[in-house]
Amino acid sequence: MIRIFPGGIRAMLKKLDVDFGQVREIRLRAGEPLLLITGNREVCLTSDGRIARDMAGAYQVSARDIRETLEYMSSYSLYAFEEEIRQGFLTIPGGHRVGLSGKTVMEGDGIRTMKFISSLNVRLAHQVPGCADEVLPYLYEDRRLLDTLILSPPRCGKTTLLRDLIRQISDGTKWHRGMTVGVVDERSEIGACYQGMLQNDLGTRTDVLDCCPKALGMMMLVRSMAPEVIAVDEIGGTEEMKAVAYAMNCGCTMLATVHGASWEEIEKKPGFAEMAAQRRFRRYVTLDARGGAGHVRSICDRDGKPVAATWK
Repeated sequence: MIRIFPGGIRAMLKKLDVDFGQVREIRLRAGEPLLLITGNREVCLTSDGRIARDMAGAYQVSARDIRETLEYMSSYSLYAFEEEIRQGFLTIPGGHRVGLSGKTVMEGDGIRTMKFISSLNVRLAHQVPGCADEVLPYLYEDRRLLDTLILSPPRCGKTTLLRDLIRQISDGTKWHRGMTVGVVDERSEIGACYQGMLQNDLGTRTDVLDCCPKALGMMMLVRSMAPEVIAVDEIGGTEEMKAVAYAMNCGCTMLATVHGASWEEIEKKPGFAEMAAQRRFRRYVTLDARGGAGHVRSICDRDGKPVAATWK
């Protein structure tokens, strides 16, 4: 992954004494310190590859650093990634996703491209095989997988949990057969496709629509791929909720995530109030970051009653 950076930053990262298995983000902003998010803390680096005591002594990212990183990421063919740039990110080998920020160029009501890119957020992909082991048994009833919504604030591991649920449900376990899973991966965060190839393991029976709007993708999967399960990340908005209801009414089991600390918070989002009133989801898995990302706070049924003991 560090090959995408210019030589100076690459050398700093090689010298850095941290566990890269815990590094979640590397942020480059022109004229600002180079920052890493590792575990639950934010650190900045000195030019000789040490953790700086304060930002005053940190290495300052230059516009040239940004430009060279973009060139390395795109193999000097940035125009070839115009569709991804339009959505605000690039996916690189290994499934790592690089968020982009700069001046947007509009075309009608949509964004045509982005130029004068001034900041990058390299989000390191971390698959955690087995992280769904303790959750998955509670998502079944009479050997039938239930419609499940995973909710948490940002950076609490909901996409990582969803990814492992997809893998296990697709492959099957010793106590349940494998199922056909359709994934709508609008921002390439679940499967992390690079040039059409999945970088993350989503199981043997999984079909992925990459960079496809969620509402449209769910309808396409139902009509063309006959999935038993549909999985989407970070649903929200009226159109997406209509597509979720459509998929459920077609006999598909739904796995989805949403930003929010509690059901009371997310039901205020557009479209969720009706879904809550109808009690369409049968399981609600709530995560927080107590003790680290991925901590399961509760697993509840459609009435909000716990179906599992409280996690410690």
